[in-house]
Amino acid sequence: MFNVEKITNDLINWIRDWFEENGKDCNAIIGISGGKDSSIVAALCVAALGKDRVVGVLMPNGVQADISDSEKLVSFLGIKNFTCNIKSATDGVISSMAECGLELSEQARINLPPRIRMSTLYAVSQTLNGRVANTCNLSEDYVGYSTRYGDSAGDFSPLGKLTVDEVKQIGIYLGLPIDLVEKKPSDGLSGMGDEDKLGFTYAVLDKYIRTGVCEDIATKERIDRLN
Repeated sequence: MFNVEKITNDLINWIRDWFEENGKDCNAIIGISGGKDSSIVAALCVAALGKDRVVGVLMPNGVQADISDSEKLVSFLGIKNFTCNIKSATDGVISSMAECGLELSEQARINLPPRIRMSTLYAVSQTLNGRVANTCNLSEDYVGYSTRYGDSAGDFSPLGKLTVDEVKQIGIYLGLPIDLVEKKPSDGLSGMGDEDKLGFTYAVLDKYIRTGVCEDIATKERIDRLN
C-alpha cells in the first residue's frame, strides 16, 4: 500500500518545514557514503531546499574502494562537497590508546570510524551554518544496525520511518542512478555485507516490520532479540 509519489512529496515538504522551524536558511550537511540511504537523503534535501543549500561530505578512511560512487552522487546532484579523509584521526585515537596501555576491542575498532565521521560532520555543520542529516532507515533502526553516536546521530532523519524497500522505491522515483539505489548494502567497516552480518535479508525483515509475518521461527526470534 506504499504510495511512493505521496510519501516522497510528504518527505520533501517535511524537510522544508523542519528547516524553516529548526534552521531557517541553514544548510543540510550529509555524509555521502555512496550507498542508497545517503544518496536518497541528499536528493530529498536538494528537492526540498535547492542544491545550493546541500553539502555532501565524503569521508574515506584511507583508501575507499568505492569512493567513485560517492563522487558520482555529488556530481549527479550538483551539490557542493568536501572530502575529509579520517585515517589520521582514526589512527591517532588508536595510537593514543596504545600509548596508555589500551588495545581496542574488535567492536570498538569497527565503530570508531563512524563516530569520527559524525564528529567531522558536526565540525563541518558548525562551520557552514548547517544541520546534520541522519541517514539511517527504519529497517536498520529496528534491529539496532547502526553505531551509537555514529551514523545513528543527526539533527533530522528523513528515512527513519521507511523500510529498505520503501527507501529504494523513493530512490527510483527520484531518478537516481540505479546502481546506487540497488547497491549491495555494506557497513564499510567489517568487510561483510549487511545481510550476511545480520543473518537474514532486508526483504524478510521489511515484511516482518510491515505485516508481522516471518515464516522462519529462528529468524523471527533473532529479529525480535535484536529489536
